[in-house]
Amino acid sequence: MGLRETKKQATRTALSWAAIRLIVERGYDRVLVEDIAAAAGVSPRTFNNYFASKAEAVAARHRDRCFAVADALRGRPAGEPLWDAITQAVLDSFAPGPEVTAHPEPDMELWRSGVREMVAVPAIQAEILRGGDDAVRAIGAAVAERTGLDVERDLYPKLVAAAVLAANNVVVRQFQAQGGDRWDTVPELLTEALGLIRAGLPQP
Repeated sequence: MGLRETKKQATRTALSWAAIRLIVERGYDRVLVEDIAAAAGVSPRTFNNYFASKAEAVAARHRDRCFAVADALRGRPAGEPLWDAITQAVLDSFAPGPEVTAHPEPDMELWRSGVREMVAVPAIQAEILRGGDDAVRAIGAAVAERTGLDVERDLYPKLVAAAVLAANNVVVRQFQAQGGDRWDTVPELLTEALGLIRAGLPQP
């Protein structure tokens, strides 16, 4: 991306993370667009240039991460085995950016509780579902390019993309359910989940 596009993506990312952080801390109904804009260092008008609602801003982080997986997959070496490339692309997408590291690491128990409440908001659930469809198409297109298939005609690329998203969702929920207190365990769980899918989910 050029400098202009990079700056726009950085603003979008900062707004999305600010929305998540504030809503997790305070609750969905106690956060205004003005609060999110202020936390990201921009005006409410700028927020409205990027997102139509708080819910869209929250869901954008997951959607953008999935698009980043697709871009990273395209950038992997051509001769690399598909599932090796997918695993590394997914792990790269979970590396915390400056919008995250600029803030103190939250109390994990309070964070998990806040996230559970946040993702139960119907408006956010609807936006996450909508973003999931876009993500399947994006990752599926990248898989199709690596495998010489047609993302519209062939099942395989979209099935792989859907499996990758399912692994992500299961891992995040497993992390929350197990009361994990370190974010660096998420990549370990993701690697395990993608490895199981790669092996064909053999019966234990």
